[in-house]
Amino acid sequence: MERKYLKRIADDVLDTHLEASGAVLIEGPKWCGKTWTAKEKSKSSLFMQDPDQKASYLKAADTKPSILLRGETPRLLDEWQEAPVLWDAVRFAVDQRGDVGQFILTGSAVPLDNAVSHTGTGRISRMFMRTMTLYESLESSGDISLQALFDGTTDGDGLSTLSIERLAFILTRGGWPASIGDQDHVALRRVSDYVEAVINQDISRVDGVEKSPARVRALMRSIARNVSTMANFSTIRNDIAGDEDTISEKTIASYMNALRRIHVVEDLTAWSPAMRSKTAIRTSPKRHFIDPSIATTVLRATADSLLEDFITFGLLFESLCIRDLRVYAGAIDGEVFHYRDKSGLEADAIIHLKDGRWGAIEVKMGAKEIEMAAENLKTLRNKVNTDKMKEPSFLMVLTGTELAYRRDDGVCIVPIGCLKF
Repeated sequence: MERKYLKRIADDVLDTHLEASGAVLIEGPKWCGKTWTAKEKSKSSLFMQDPDQKASYLKAADTKPSILLRGETPRLLDEWQEAPVLWDAVRFAVDQRGDVGQFILTGSAVPLDNAVSHTGTGRISRMFMRTMTLYESLESSGDISLQALFDGTTDGDGLSTLSIERLAFILTRGGWPASIGDQDHVALRRVSDYVEAVINQDISRVDGVEKSPARVRALMRSIARNVSTMANFSTIRNDIAGDEDTISEKTIASYMNALRRIHVVEDLTAWSPAMRSKTAIRTSPKRHFIDPSIATTVLRATADSLLEDFITFGLLFESLCIRDLRVYAGAIDGEVFHYRDKSGLEADAIIHLKDGRWGAIEVKMGAKEIEMAAENLKTLRNKVNTDKMKEPSFLMVLTGTELAYRRDDGVCIVPIGCLKF
């Protein structure tokens, strides 16, 4: 049975890019739906990993790459990095044709350094796709719009139908498009297959350097144990010692770089606002996988085991929220950061828009932690120098609860099962 395409937030983002640029590069992890989304917009396609055609495609790319660009536009060039010369060919074709919306390039890995001779600036725009958010998988009611919070046009009321038990399963299943709607055991098997492919093949293919699967597995387990924290390489190395005794920080850095290039890990960088006083701000990134199901898989965690370990559950829930916030923020020209200073004051997420507006978010699974989280957010608001920066558009506690509402002090309580872009 043919699977129905679920509308993605990336659909509208891709339309905007195609209207403005000659070509669009869609980057992101394998299996996140890049090709599926691109096919919905393209009128002809070239699949570089087609086993029946790959050899001839590579030969054509070496001989006359412009042949591979022939076809009705927008033309999809899937996994273009298999023949990096296509990048320069596309750039040249865009210059020659002088029109927008000519090509869509997709890739699940960053090509080797110096594989292309031109950055593509002004000809090829870039967009990044992640796995599906709860709104895209039809599991969030979408009662609360992030855009409306920035615009001040929502009363903040909403209702989530997601139970804690369902959230635990969603964490283990992930937002992989092919798994949405599948039977539970099939969905979980897909994540396991993805992780095994990363460990045993993908991480070595990205740069042609053979890597020890045992070390890769140990590193990924350590990242999973330290997800949503600012663990540095020294901390990770010490943590790995229980699984693998002979891995240096240099090796960790090399393996981490490879995991970034295939978009498996995506750290959350620190926010550096203007402050009223000289406050030392921590600049270390927080560790995250592109999807929290990667962490549960390498940890061999199940929905039931998460319900028995709420500390791990809470850290993974934060990672799920960061995934969704990144997608929602990206749709409204925003970026997501985290904040922590020397006093221990923190915000799990800061969404900063290009026009200078910003909002601060604390992630708390249960209702008992809401009061402290709200007070932390108000303290942060008072520390930011609003003579140099705008007042926050909103303060939010993002939860695993059911009811969305606005408190008397203005802090918004928003279940992740209510949020959309």
